[in-house]
Amino acid sequence: MDVKDKKRKIRLNTMQLIALGFFGVIFLGGILLWLPWCNEQPIRFIDAMFTSVTAVCVTGLVTITPATQFTLLGKVILLILIQIGGVGVIACTIAFFVLLKKRITIRERAIIQQAYSMENLSGMVKFILRIIKGTLVMEFIGGVLFALEFVPDFGWVRGIWYSVFHSISAFCNAGIDILGTDSMIHYQNSVPINIAIMGLIVFGGLGFVVWYDVGANIRRVISEHQPLRRMFTRLQLQSKVVLVMTATLILIGAACFLGLEHNNPETMQGMSWGNKIMASFFQSVTTRTAGFATISQDGLTSGSKLVGCILMFIGGSPGGTAGGVKTTTVALLLILSLSVIRGSNHTECFGRKIARDVVRTGTAIVLITFITLMAGVVAITILEPKEDFLRILYEATSAMATVGLTADLTPQLCDASHVILMIMMYIGRIGPITMALVFGGKGSSEKALRDLPEKRIMVG
Repeated sequence: MDVKDKKRKIRLNTMQLIALGFFGVIFLGGILLWLPWCNEQPIRFIDAMFTSVTAVCVTGLVTITPATQFTLLGKVILLILIQIGGVGVIACTIAFFVLLKKRITIRERAIIQQAYSMENLSGMVKFILRIIKGTLVMEFIGGVLFALEFVPDFGWVRGIWYSVFHSISAFCNAGIDILGTDSMIHYQNSVPINIAIMGLIVFGGLGFVVWYDVGANIRRVISEHQPLRRMFTRLQLQSKVVLVMTATLILIGAACFLGLEHNNPETMQGMSWGNKIMASFFQSVTTRTAGFATISQDGLTSGSKLVGCILMFIGGSPGGTAGGVKTTTVALLLILSLSVIRGSNHTECFGRKIARDVVRTGTAIVLITFITLMAGVVAITILEPKEDFLRILYEATSAMATVGLTADLTPQLCDASHVILMIMMYIGRIGPITMALVFGGKGSSEKALRDLPEKRIMVG
């Protein structure tokens, strides 16, 4: 075997690069957060590593209180980990290469193409730079809105620092705050804070590909003086599905939370109806993988926790900062079910036929994610036999979908349960299918191309 064959043999595929990239950043972040000058008081290594996992995987579950545990240096490192985790290791690496004026090779462009499911290799670097620029613009706008409340409350220096930190945390759907133990409950009636967080969560969760598509169509409508209503019809299929599903889930979630919590003394009973509606929308948006809370999550009714688990499991949209099985995947399965009911042989959406391999992948994503989630829930239930099952399910779903909402259970769990949550956050961030391909590979071409006799089995 010559040198070229050896290099070809050890070359990693895109899935393995993504998995190793996130793991490397997590491990380095855990080491840094463990150092004495990053902490106000001694921290256990497992807690430092848990914090690094929750930051890079943009989750938000914590075993310590970041506001009191970390020094300014520790909080800055935490913020960098959140930013890297939100934008993505590959995007950050490419941006770093561009700053160093390093040439982006064909292989690196192919990695970007696979990571963001792009159709061709052209415009890859330009696409990444637009992601970075768009991210910075959105975080700046969010920071300004946060500053309207934080500067009067904490002064210019600390207020601006808090605004920057929480704007990045919200846009990256991390949900990590440095205000204390009550998340955003103190600001539950603040319109600027609620608008800032909800806006950043939604835009961060839409996906960068949808940004690119919507932006291009807006520019076309303006330059060609076309009616605004034509913009939606010209969008790509993914953008249409993402926008429709996002709006639908936010509205349904808000209606459910308002109906279930409006008279709950532990959450919304004492609020005005205007604030109840705002809190309901906030809860609906934040369960889509953000992790900030303006009402007590432990005080939610059982019905609200179940609705929350469903919304967390669905998550945001592909190619963005959100987790979950993604809106497009759920939409795909709903459309598939309707096609079966109607007796159609094709999965159709907005006048287009969806490829069979996409349908198969979507089905596999939901099934593998559900199996992984249930395995984690069972394991934690065994380790924590005295804990309420619904609280465990809420916490485990929050970890698997990289949400970060907590029913005040995570700090009470044992170290073994924390390890399980870390594994679930990691798998949830890089994706169950990615994790499966890391160890399973793509399979041999002979198996992929072989044709076997077809048989039928009974289902349903």
